[in-house]
Amino acid sequence: MLKNTTKTFVLLAFLGALFLGVGSFFGQGGLIIGLILGIVFVGGSYWFSDKVAVKAARAKPVTEQEAPRLYAIVRDLTQRADMPMPAIYIAPAAQPNAFATGRNEHHAAVAVTQGLLQVVDENELRGVLAHEISHVRNHDILIGSVAATVALAITFLARMVMWGSLFGMGGGGRDRDENIFGVLAMAILAPLAAGLLQMALSRSREYEADRSGADLIGTGEPLASALLKIEAYVKQVPMDVDPAHATAYIINPLTGRKVSFANLYSSHPPTADRVARLRHQH
Repeated sequence: MLKNTTKTFVLLAFLGALFLGVGSFFGQGGLIIGLILGIVFVGGSYWFSDKVAVKAARAKPVTEQEAPRLYAIVRDLTQRADMPMPAIYIAPAAQPNAFATGRNEHHAAVAVTQGLLQVVDENELRGVLAHEISHVRNHDILIGSVAATVALAITFLARMVMWGSLFGMGGGGRDRDENIFGVLAMAILAPLAAGLLQMALSRSREYEADRSGADLIGTGEPLASALLKIEAYVKQVPMDVDPAHATAYIINPLTGRKVSFANLYSSHPPTADRVARLRHQH
């Protein structure tokens, strides 16, 4: 828990410093704008990380009357884990998938897609939800949400620097495609965003959520079976997800698709390895 909290504050501090650094390239006015943007992004990534992730998935809150099976499973799991009940959302995506988000267990949300509810059986759904509840209990979700915000902010900054350098060229008549500064900003900052995500969202955390989720329900087989089903569907059923938010899902929703930098954002271990560990565990 302390390790993840430290990582979170390091990411937030880096984000604020980055805005100031980029703003300084544009003089005192740019520095002030950078400071304002840094405060907005840093504060927003902490206080609204759950709302950003839920909105990105176009997920809607559901009541117990609307999703009694979902509520029953989550309530049982949180009682076993001695945790408060998270907010529950359903996303309209046809692709089966799920994620957890929020800054702590008292401000957490668990979301599943319509596709997941249609594809997995009750035991498999229980395995998936145990994995997501474990992310909450392990305090993984804040750092994941903040890292996603950091990646998106860096992409925004790279574009801001590129456009600023283009418009700052004046009327010299040089081809904009030759603007080395803008090109280098995009070439360096975008992979940096991916590197931050890989640092914050290490594969070991997915393995740990699998392990602790299996311990929570006493067996790894339901999650193993669900992972195999989900991955098979993910390769066939597309979902429009920003690469920065794709890391939050139980299986990378961009698997099998050609997306710019998607391979750099990958924080998920190979599904076959996860399944083997789950089946060996119990």
